[in-house]
Amino acid sequence: MIWPKSHTLPHRVQVHAALFVLVLLGCLLGIWTRPIGLLASIWPANALMLGFMLRVPQSASVSGWLTGAAAFLTADLLTGSGLLQTSILSSANLISIWAAYLILSRASDNVLGLRHPISMLYLLLASAIGGAAAGLVGMLANPYLFGGSMLRGFTFWWITEVVNYVAILPIFLTAPVQRAESTGHKWQFRKQDILPTLAVLLSCLAMLLIGGPGAVAFPVLALLWCALVYPVFPTAILTLLCSLLALLTLSDSGFHHNVTGIDDAALFSIRLGAAVVAIAPVMLSIVTNHRNELMAQLRYVSMHDALTGAGNRAAFCQEAERILQQKQHPHAVLMIDLDHFKQVNDKYGHAGGDRVLCEVARRIQSCLRPDDQLGRIGGEEFAVVLYACHPDDAKDIAERIRFAIAAQPVTLSDNKLITVTTSIGVSFVENGASKSLESLLAEADGALYQSKESGRNCVRWWSLANVSTQG
Repeated sequence: MIWPKSHTLPHRVQVHAALFVLVLLGCLLGIWTRPIGLLASIWPANALMLGFMLRVPQSASVSGWLTGAAAFLTADLLTGSGLLQTSILSSANLISIWAAYLILSRASDNVLGLRHPISMLYLLLASAIGGAAAGLVGMLANPYLFGGSMLRGFTFWWITEVVNYVAILPIFLTAPVQRAESTGHKWQFRKQDILPTLAVLLSCLAMLLIGGPGAVAFPVLALLWCALVYPVFPTAILTLLCSLLALLTLSDSGFHHNVTGIDDAALFSIRLGAAVVAIAPVMLSIVTNHRNELMAQLRYVSMHDALTGAGNRAAFCQEAERILQQKQHPHAVLMIDLDHFKQVNDKYGHAGGDRVLCEVARRIQSCLRPDDQLGRIGGEEFAVVLYACHPDDAKDIAERIRFAIAAQPVTLSDNKLITVTTSIGVSFVENGASKSLESLLAEADGALYQSKESGRNCVRWWSLANVSTQG
């Protein structure tokens, strides 16, 4: 949500005021592109109001709908429209928004947030229904208001609404909000990522210079490139800009005086072409980003222990080898083993044992620095690589881990408390020295054995096996 749910009067006033201003500005922009005696070439107000209500559900109340209606009436009356015409046009707008809202408000969060491959098809369905609702009003109103046929009224109003919805709604539905997002694929901008945007700008320039109904398709390839590189939100912005430019440049409006004489068939074709331009790149971006999310989840699963979230053995060894190759720093390796863990499983069952392992992994991780690596390499055995860590610091971290595990009992699901301790072995490699991970793990394991022999719940060094810190 853009704003947290709240029912206080000041908050409701702010939400309704924002809705009124947004719809009013959308109406004024549409009226600005309206040829004399005809409907607007671009009418963003309906999509803006629908998107606002979907992102801020508390605005979709009776007072919210009345606020939107007031904005429609105000815009038309301020620009000189008659009361009857204003009432008919505003009714068509509100009916269209209501019909599309009935469909989209029932969608799941993943579909509504355009994170599912079928999201754009769902949005297209809602847009078509909302456009058809406006078209039914237009079919009755067009002969009276504009002297045209009923068929032209339905077709023109329907196509116009579909184009506006599919071009504008993706921006509203995917706009980032200031909240903690779920972990997964995160897009990071690179210098080369500017190239798809430059391609869009060049294709739009060609559309302006060459012109003609076919020019609406010029940006499609560049937009598809954007869809393969960018998240949905920036792709939707670029797609909207291209669609608006195509409509303003190629439609039969007074906005551009160099384009005239386009018949109804060409005008409908241009608007449908603009709808395709709006749909295809956003749909491809949704599918691409969904695939990236799945790939990120698969990578995470392949590199992490399913129970504790620590790195699994293969991932830990890979990252540890990378760290050890940086010989300009000293490094330490810790082997950590829970004391008498079999007794925990025997007494509390495997569910209790799993709870202990998860909590132990969390406590170990809380003692580490950002560049340190934690892995679960056996049943109750963990390993840690301490990056760029001097012996005294490694000793402090190992003691901190030992104390963190033993200091507080672990709470099981049935609220039983169990106190666990751990034995830790440490090996060390000086800066400039060369040791394999295998040898460091073997040394740390030997120190761990010394820790077990010394009574457990203590830290032992491989290189200083006769020195210990007793818990």
